[in-house]
Amino acid sequence: MAEEFHRATFNKPLPAELGAPAFVDGWRNRALLVGVIFVAAAVILGFLGQAQDGLGWDHFLRAWVLGLMLTFGFAVGGQALLMVQYCSGGKWGLLLRRPLEAMTSTLPLVFLYWIVLVLFMKRLFIWARYPDAASAFKSGFITQMQAHCINFKKPMLNPFAFTWVSLLCFAIWGLYAWRLTVLGARRDTQGPETTPYWIKKLENISGPGIVVYSVTITAASIYWVMSMDVTWFSTVYGLLYLVEQGFQVLAFAIIVAVALSKAEPYHTLLRQTEQHDLGKLTFAFVMLNIYLNFGQFLIIWSGNLPNEINWYLDRIRGGWGIIITLDFIFHWLVPFTLLLSRDLKRNKKRLTRVCQFMIFAVAVNLFWLIEPNFKDAARNLHFSWGILEYAAVPVAMTAFWVAYFCMRLKTRPLVQVNDPHLAEILEPEHAHA
Repeated sequence: MAEEFHRATFNKPLPAELGAPAFVDGWRNRALLVGVIFVAAAVILGFLGQAQDGLGWDHFLRAWVLGLMLTFGFAVGGQALLMVQYCSGGKWGLLLRRPLEAMTSTLPLVFLYWIVLVLFMKRLFIWARYPDAASAFKSGFITQMQAHCINFKKPMLNPFAFTWVSLLCFAIWGLYAWRLTVLGARRDTQGPETTPYWIKKLENISGPGIVVYSVTITAASIYWVMSMDVTWFSTVYGLLYLVEQGFQVLAFAIIVAVALSKAEPYHTLLRQTEQHDLGKLTFAFVMLNIYLNFGQFLIIWSGNLPNEINWYLDRIRGGWGIIITLDFIFHWLVPFTLLLSRDLKRNKKRLTRVCQFMIFAVAVNLFWLIEPNFKDAARNLHFSWGILEYAAVPVAMTAFWVAYFCMRLKTRPLVQVNDPHLAEILEPEHAHA
């Protein structure tokens, strides 16, 4: 009924087929193939690294953390951006709502990835490996500063707290994912006259949800990554990951939307106007990312306190200056410069390339955050077979995540026919160019 109404009213008819196109199955199959190939590569590199320096499987686990944080960013960051859209409104929600819902529903796979951290936490976190910090210090396994921080943070940094806080976070994310998906599906079955009710209801859920997300993302990032270095203190650490997730989620969502525009219904829905708007929103996250990261660096460096600047020295000296320079170029300079261009934001192929590059830059940044936490790598960037795990393991994990995402994307129509912005987005392009 609603579909016939839209066809009769707007200049451009709503496509008859609103489901995901058949080539999404091809994406899934290719992702599974890539995942299998890189799993084999990761296993081979693990054996080679173990034979070389005895750290092959340690690097495997460190790279696993990178893959976890990358896929976690897509799943939970997708949920956060979905809630932001429900609160802010806008035409971009009509284009990204289904991809964001599909990203949100991949949380079970991310949970399975997280279980590996629990099983091998003693290989990744010194507070789990050395619960008796005094004895570990006397034996020379840790420094006096590390022993002091382990004792000071023991109420928080212990296996029990790590597990129950993480489980609580997953339960909260899972509840919001389930609730938003169920309400979205129920909204699809009702007519346009119920739109004001659904807008208000989803706003009321999403508003507090954004606050809850901010708290839980802070807890997760502190436990899963920051606590690898017990001597590091940062009041904006969770906020950095929050902005980073918006950075990578928007990039991935744009890639998906542009790829879907090769067929209906996105071929009709994705106009240059909305594509340009999505590019501008991504540019805003790039600028915010620059501001927060450089602000933290500037404040700590200008303070010149030995106990604080060591975290940066571990990531600048011993060859790491190359990585931080590349991180700055990849993560901020390149996307910032390119997204200034109006023409690029309106060119599907070029915008897709920039977004792909942004996701690669997120992986480079995570490598810079994770690897120097370990004694063998701090101020000592060096090649080994094990270090190549940072390429093999995250690619495999992300490939399996993409395959699952494609499965979820096909479960719902790509267009919400009772969206109030559908009328405007079906108008001819020149009307809002």
